[in-house]
Amino acid sequence: MVRVGDIEGEGVNASGRSMPQPPPTRIRAYPPPSAGPKVAPSRESEWEVMLCGDLTDKQLELTERLVEVPRRSRGTLFIDSCGGNIYVGLALASLIRLRGLDPLAVVAGECSSAALLPFAACRRRLVTPQATLLFHPLRWQSEEDVSLEEAAEWARHFRHLEGDVDELLARMFGVPLETLREWTRPGRFLTGREVAAAGVAQLVDLFSGDVWSQAQRIERGQSQGLPPQQGTV
Repeated sequence: MVRVGDIEGEGVNASGRSMPQPPPTRIRAYPPPSAGPKVAPSRESEWEVMLCGDLTDKQLELTERLVEVPRRSRGTLFIDSCGGNIYVGLALASLIRLRGLDPLAVVAGECSSAALLPFAACRRRLVTPQATLLFHPLRWQSEEDVSLEEAAEWARHFRHLEGDVDELLARMFGVPLETLREWTRPGRFLTGREVAAAGVAQLVDLFSGDVWSQAQRIERGQSQGLPPQQGTV
């Protein structure tokens, strides 16, 4: 007679006959840890932000975008802006620097007035030969009725603010303060070629691959001591 437990893996029915038991169930992870190749992060995984239009109208949107990206991260900041409120430009430049961001700033069209501040705040700056950058003195405009005393205080404040902004732009762009003031007063449009010639930015064009591959070639050339490229029209 076969008793229960005499044969490993078998049971006994009511008639005393042994019955085969199913193999023990093994719990497996799903999906298995080794499933699929590990994908290394690519340049496409870096963030991209478009800074366009009037900064005053886009203040909330642009501020949120720069706060949402990871701190101390790299990305690409495309610029096509006529400027706007000087305080918005200062705030965007402050966010870029104080959050430790390292954007590749690319002037896709225009970068003028207050938009120069976030552009200058970026360490890596690119322009096309056709890009336009407008430097001009601060302008005060108010649709509210103000008293003579208020107007005098605004004039005093903007005189100091204008000097501070000039010094800040000159330092971030790496140009002499006298050069910046020559551009600013009474005001001047600079092309991408002129900005590159002044050492403020590097030239890229629309025929030599995407902006990231061109930026890599520029960085390799700088590390090898090669002269800056002149761009293609």
